[in-house]
Amino acid sequence: MRVKDQYRRAILAIMVLLLAVSLNGPSTALGAGQTQTQTPPKPKPYEPQVGQEGKDVVWVPTSQALVDKMLDMAKVTPQDYVIDLGSGDGRTVITAAKRGARAAGIEYNPDMVELSRQNAQKEGISARATFTKADLFESDFSQATVITMFLLPSINVKLRPKLLDMKPGTRVVSNTFTMEDWEPDATETIEGECSSWCTALLWIVPAKVEGAWRLGQSDLTLKQDFQMLSGTLGSSTISGGRLRGDQISFTVGTAKYTGRVNGNSIQGTITGGSGGAFTATRR
Repeated sequence: MRVKDQYRRAILAIMVLLLAVSLNGPSTALGAGQTQTQTPPKPKPYEPQVGQEGKDVVWVPTSQALVDKMLDMAKVTPQDYVIDLGSGDGRTVITAAKRGARAAGIEYNPDMVELSRQNAQKEGISARATFTKADLFESDFSQATVITMFLLPSINVKLRPKLLDMKPGTRVVSNTFTMEDWEPDATETIEGECSSWCTALLWIVPAKVEGAWRLGQSDLTLKQDFQMLSGTLGSSTISGGRLRGDQISFTVGTAKYTGRVNGNSIQGTITGGSGGAFTATRR
């Protein structure tokens, strides 16, 4: 009977020990003075959600196909400095950097900024793709040669004065949304893998030429509506007036004038009419 009692007590002790382990975890089975360190779970990586709120707009990613089209329309080369306004997850900046350009993103959401930096690092182009946590309206992007954006028309128009003050020839490309009465110089829509927000609009910042000029012995008066021009040369009305960056063209009668604006002078050639070269100086 004593052997059976000892056996029962041993079984009971083992059962108590197993119960304690199951209730309190493996550290209760360790001897006195011993501890077991448990590794805290790793935080889940940040994942942006389509439609999440932002400072100025909700976040909707531009499809990679349209990113490529936008950069194609802007003719991005390794000599360009591309700035994406509201850069989100960084895909436009990263794509431009892969083309050899220097590229930067301006984004207000710090989580997005960090995600973009991580994405750029994974692609091995961190030296050419940088990201800044900043407000679009308080940022200086005047040194860019290409601006990309996917913002609302009201935001585009609010940014428009700064864009128009950029160097003539700067290319501005928008996903879908317009600049209201500043008409785009080109518009393209893609199909295939892009199912929504599939139109790219391109503007080329025009030189500022409105006012009075002297062209040869005649007065040239130009009225400018963004890249569109009207006016007179002497007593004749000009037609077909247009700017494409610093390149100017207009027609007077049978003569077509094409030239380059350089500050307060225009130099170019005349095709038709009397022909030859011309110089115009701002008065």
